Amino acid sequence: MDPNNPGPEDYGHDRSGDDTVPRRQSREPLTPDFGHQTPQQSRTVQLISGDLLLTVNPVDGSEIEPCRPGERPAAPVRHTAAQRVDRARAAAPPVPAGPPAPQLPLLERQEDRERLVRLLARGRSVRLTGPAGSGRTALLDAVAADCASLAPDGVVRLSGHKRTVADLLHALFEAVYRAPLHRPDREGLLALVQGVGAVVVLDDLEFGGAPLQELLDATPECAFLLGATPEVPEPGADSGIEEVLLTGLGRSASIELLEQVVERELTDEEANWAGDLWFESQGLPLRFVQAGALLRQRDELRTGPEAVDTDDPADVPPFGTAGPMATPLPSLGEGAAPAALLASRLSEAARDTLRFAVALGGEVPHQAHLPALVGDTHADAALGELHRSGLLSPAGPRYRLAAGVMAQLEASGYAETADAHARSAAQHYTWWSGHPSVTPERAVAEADAVLGSMARLVPGEQAGQASVAVLLARSAAPAFAAGMQWGAWEKALRTGQEAARIAGEVAEEAYFHHELGVLALCAGNLDRARAELETSISMRGALADKAGAVAGRRALALVADRSGDPAPSEGGPAAEDMPAPRLGDAASPPGGVPAVLPLFPRVTDTSAMLIPRQEPYPKATAGARAGVLRGARRNLVAVGAGALLAAVLGTVVTLGATSGSEGPEGQSVTTEQSASEDDGEDGYPADEPADDPASEGDRSGDGAAPVSPSGTATPSASGSPSPGTSAPDKSPGTGTPSSGSPTGRPTQGSPSPTKKPTKPPTPTPTAPTTPPTESPDPTSPGPSPTETGTDPETSDSAGGPAESAGASASGQSSATADSGPTTA
Repeated sequence: MDPNNPGPEDYGHDRSGDDTVPRRQSREPLTPDFGHQTPQQSRTVQLISGDLLLTVNPVDGSEIEPCRPGERPAAPVRHTAAQRVDRARAAAPPVPAGPPAPQLPLLERQEDRERLVRLLARGRSVRLTGPAGSGRTALLDAVAADCASLAPDGVVRLSGHKRTVADLLHALFEAVYRAPLHRPDREGLLALVQGVGAVVVLDDLEFGGAPLQELLDATPECAFLLGATPEVPEPGADSGIEEVLLTGLGRSASIELLEQVVERELTDEEANWAGDLWFESQGLPLRFVQAGALLRQRDELRTGPEAVDTDDPADVPPFGTAGPMATPLPSLGEGAAPAALLASRLSEAARDTLRFAVALGGEVPHQAHLPALVGDTHADAALGELHRSGLLSPAGPRYRLAAGVMAQLEASGYAETADAHARSAAQHYTWWSGHPSVTPERAVAEADAVLGSMARLVPGEQAGQASVAVLLARSAAPAFAAGMQWGAWEKALRTGQEAARIAGEVAEEAYFHHELGVLALCAGNLDRARAELETSISMRGALADKAGAVAGRRALALVADRSGDPAPSEGGPAAEDMPAPRLGDAASPPGGVPAVLPLFPRVTDTSAMLIPRQEPYPKATAGARAGVLRGARRNLVAVGAGALLAAVLGTVVTLGATSGSEGPEGQSVTTEQSASEDDGEDGYPADEPADDPASEGDRSGDGAAPVSPSGTATPSASGSPSPGTSAPDKSPGTGTPSSGSPTGRPTQGSPSPTKKPTKPPTPTPTAPTTPPTESPDPTSPGPSPTETGTDPETSDSAGGPAESAGASASGQSSATADSGPTTA
């Protein structure tokens, strides 16, 4: 028993051996089974692109490096027949919720169907050209089922909607080979697809000419069945592609198709109306599917509860039977453009779905996203309503608005709220695509809708639209990269980069430039990679983003290595990585601070610090300054200002350390001192000023000539000897100079004075020859060349102020601070 910490047994609750008693839940975040949410980790994926290792990091940006030999992936393996069937089933559009739509027959297409199969069996490529809504997709589905056993790799269904040649080649590779997290480079891809032998059914082709010829040349063992509209450019004359034109249905076949959709026979009035519609629409099957949806809605309105006037249920006609014409037939114009009328009779969730589809450029969100977008838990059934009404058509693994429907809905006012719906969709997809539970494959399947929402927001006509597009691109682009759909990845990056430029988000714009450079490097476009990476590095350097700049320079070094150029230096475009400037090597801008260096010369010998008098700059300093001036001029102002401040503070500290004591209050220390001639108790050391009122008058700037200890005045500036000579100053009673140094400075080996100096009399004031200059700091050694206007370079060329104090043109006073003898 612990008296300080009583346990449960102290209160009569001994639970040591009772396993049935519930334990207290842990509060640790590592136990998610107790209801605590675990922290979400960033989705980092490593891919192999050719011989490069790409690490997709949605937080800090992608990193790329050469792939080590031990990490090279194994050779791709072909899918088996069962795996191809499963992949084809997964790639089909999802079955819409709700009652199934009637299975429509393929009318008047048997001859075209047999011709296409014969051409493909001989290894010929065929282009099936027909207008939008002519039933081209249904015919392609039937031909693909007939050609299942013609080729060793079976039938490969591809969608050319918003796809390039590179996208289609990689899609063909993924349909035939199994290579997880491996995307071959251009050379490896061409080597692999050259051996593919399959019947490739490519619908919604959007290019022709040279790109189509490139696709055919890359896959010589494949037979292509291409579906395109007449607006698509034709293939080259030497491509060897057979052309098959697809026309509309005849009158009788159109009426039969209409009856299949309505699931009953037409009345005479409806048959006449169908004949007029056939003449107007040129027999396009899509128009009769939509017309059948109008008649079916008319029957529902006629047999609805509001149309029944009797209380006896037996009097209500069964569904599908002709009864009283409560609702008139649509007009011929409504039958030719029925989208607005069909939408008006659908549910509210279906109409909201159409508004989202118009905002996304015709792309319909997946039915799993409709409840969150529309705000209705049963909104997923809206996709079935739209599909049965003929307003949707399949496009690869998803649906989009049928041909001509978007223009009809825009004319009816469905585009008035397009910006608001696109913004709502972008915010939803931003959260969804960045969630860790969403796999890259699911994000890639929704790529068209995500890109459609970004495309609507990029112009940024309303406040905040561009920022929403930046967030969506930032969240979706890594998912597209991890899903190896780099066509969608590039579109998201370019849209996000433009949106970031509009929104003024420089950090995000730098991220998109970096990702575009990495993408170009993976694709082998070294020039574009270099341009994008240099732009990103410069932006991140301006933002002081050192980690991002380092990642960019690593990728740029890889670009230089592959292109054979010299690698960029470590102190490249990033400004924060430049070495700190040294005070001795700093240069000042012209006309700014021209005398930074003379204020704080380098001192290598501590003995020289005993004399605070300034020495002239050597000739090499001017050359060093000129060399620095030719350096990085963008930092001249900052470096010069910092060097000036450090020089002034350093000079003050140096004088305080070397003088040993400060001068009297109110007195300034001059730059010239003379040694005392007597080392007795009344003498003064050479580095200590004399406490003499006469010297105070000399330092007041009145221009009076200093006097020697004998009472005679020293020569003035006008009578000073020529440069390079020193005026001999005789001590009273002796014939020796006052100092052992030719410049008047005492040296360590100079003899000590033998006689005490006498107190000099008060000198007679004379008119100053130069204007007085006051020192800005009581502790400063005197006016600097900056204050007096003296240029060190011109002073050096003329002999320098150090050679003769009397020949100085700076206007500095030549008075000394002590009572000892001075030199000229």
